[in-house]
Amino acid sequence: MTRHIFPIAIISLVAPFCFAALQVPFSTHTPVSTESQQSTRDADSEQVADSCPVTKPPAHSFVPPSPYPSEIGPDQFWFGTNKLWTQAPASGTWKGLAHSPPTDTAFMQKLLWWREGYVVRDHERPMLRITLERLDSPAAPFQVDAHANAAWTNDRDQDHPFIVAGIDIPTLGCWKITGSFEDAKLSYVVWVTQ
Repeated sequence: MTRHIFPIAIISLVAPFCFAALQVPFSTHTPVSTESQQSTRDADSEQVADSCPVTKPPAHSFVPPSPYPSEIGPDQFWFGTNKLWTQAPASGTWKGLAHSPPTDTAFMQKLLWWREGYVVRDHERPMLRITLERLDSPAAPFQVDAHANAAWTNDRDQDHPFIVAGIDIPTLGCWKITGSFEDAKLSYVVWVTQ
């Protein structure tokens, strides 16, 4: 009888740990979407496109002048002119932006702007003005304190200076972003969503 108690005691002690290890936490399960949930999401995307005139890639996108880099990721496109250009989202949407600061309700976005002939040493604190205008709700346009800074990348031993600026977008929705630097102005429209 003593011989049988020892293996049973070990099994009874080890079994709960084995079963616990086999359980998958609930949060890692992939939710299965029903057909009606999928059609609702599709309808929401169509509604966004109808209600917000987002800036989409044109048939012939702007190509930055040489020696500036012309390649860009598949989810963005170059937008603007030699006087002022930026990267815009190909989908027209900024999704999942962080809050600024994390407890605030505003959404942070970092914007990069280029200008042919821009020299960092001449504009260490560039006077880039950014204006936000909400298009899907009545609100007056307002200028944001963009805290623009000079920056650069180096590609093939060639410096490519640009301007970087952070903005806080007060709410989700349809926004027209306008950047002004010296004699150039550039606007595009994005949909800000969670």
